[in-house]
Amino acid sequence: MSTAPFEAAAGVAPVPTGARHGFKAVVQSIGSKSAILVLQAGTGILTARMLGPAGRGALAAMILWPLFVASVTTLGVPSSLIYYLRHRAEDRDRLIANGFAIAALLGVVSAAVAAWLLPWWLRQYPPGVIHAAQWFLITVPLCSITLVGRAVFEAAHDFAASNAIQVLTPFVTLMGLLLLLAVHPLTAFGAAVAYIAASIPAFGLMAWRIVRAGFRMVRPQIAAVRQILQYGVRSYGVDLLGTLALQVDQVLVVSLLSASAMGSYVVVLSLSRMLNVFQTSVVMVLFPKAAGHNAEKVLAMTGDSVRISGLVTVVCGAVVCFAGPTLLHWLYGQEYVAAAGALRILVLEAVLSGVTFVLAQAFMALDRPGIVTILQALGLSLSIPLMLLLIPRYGIYGAAVSLLASTCARVIFVCIGFRVFLKTAPPRLLPAWRDLQMLMGACAFLVRERAT
Repeated sequence: MSTAPFEAAAGVAPVPTGARHGFKAVVQSIGSKSAILVLQAGTGILTARMLGPAGRGALAAMILWPLFVASVTTLGVPSSLIYYLRHRAEDRDRLIANGFAIAALLGVVSAAVAAWLLPWWLRQYPPGVIHAAQWFLITVPLCSITLVGRAVFEAAHDFAASNAIQVLTPFVTLMGLLLLLAVHPLTAFGAAVAYIAASIPAFGLMAWRIVRAGFRMVRPQIAAVRQILQYGVRSYGVDLLGTLALQVDQVLVVSLLSASAMGSYVVVLSLSRMLNVFQTSVVMVLFPKAAGHNAEKVLAMTGDSVRISGLVTVVCGAVVCFAGPTLLHWLYGQEYVAAAGALRILVLEAVLSGVTFVLAQAFMALDRPGIVTILQALGLSLSIPLMLLLIPRYGIYGAAVSLLASTCARVIFVCIGFRVFLKTAPPRLLPAWRDLQMLMGACAFLVRERAT
């Protein structure tokens, strides 16, 4: 973060003045994502206990696709809007209108293609599950447009709006599940309706905030579309690989294993993914803050971010590894405890994946998205053949090991990329005493600010 001095508490290292707003934004993002995790834990516990592993697997097969399809077909439009809105604020309305138009078109086309492919991919599931998954794809355009709307808010540093949209979805989902449970025994299809319908209020909130912020919609223009896609296509790989790194295992598991195994895997994966709250919160703020700064500033911000977020994630990950079997038993039920070993592997993978994602933002902010895309693709490409080889033999443990091996390769490739393409050493990954002092100083500042 910045090198300007912060007003320090006694015995605590100063936190840079320019980091105040950024750190507060990260803390706010962590707060919202913690709320999301609590809500998602509520929905996960409810569905896991009410449906059992087989029912939870069928539910995952139905609800996995809308957000996944929207996220892998962005063509980098959200990242492109963040980049250009930070550099060319005078073109705000033109960029936003054309970004929404691109997202809507991509959502419609990708939903149609996915609906055609799903019967083959989910061939081991009953026809009712397949047909439901196809119908739920109607919400893909809403998800695509909402992703772009969140990018607009983040480019304007309105992280509160982006966070509110993300919190609303699991909140509506949980309320829907509780309502269904109050009137009727919970079924996999009923739960799926509650999950999918939650995207509609999130879209509505995004649209209302866009109108309230005074954005003026204009007609789509070929020149603006070309401009957005020029950066977007180069950065698209980062968005695509980030989504695949989080969900490619579920996509393959749902096709290769039984519904019961899928249900157990989804439970341990969701528990390990709770650790991503720290790095994703940092990334949400880091890219919009770093875009437009010189290389030295970007690298300093990236280094501070990766070390501090990594430190917090490692500590929390150690707790999850130690208490894994107990957490699975208390939260989800005895039938999920057998997957505790896979949970520990996935916790380590989550820590390293977050480190990679934060480091990648330096390439994004320095207008080198194509480079980091290639580097991430090399690492992620290892996971697919490994999964195809290991999942049929070792089940969910094969999926977890494949993800971990791929993520280790991604970390190595990105660190090499700093030296080869940015002509600088990668940021130091191991935290030092100064990083701990900076974290303590920032926390002390927030406490004092709250007190006043």
